[in-house]
Amino acid sequence: MTKLLIIVGMTAGGSLGWWLGERFGLLAAFIASGAGSIAGVYIGWLAAQKLSE
Repeated sequence: MTKLLIIVGMTAGGSLGWWLGERFGLLAAFIASGAGSIAGVYIGWLAAQKLSE
């Protein structure tokens, strides 16, 4: 369950970051996507920890 939530969070965070950074150019979209993916991994991991309690 933990891996699934991390993958879902990473995908959603990366997509959201790309969407937000796209209006500023390709490099900004790439950087925002990376940051969104990292945030998504953390949020997915937190969600997994909360559900496993």
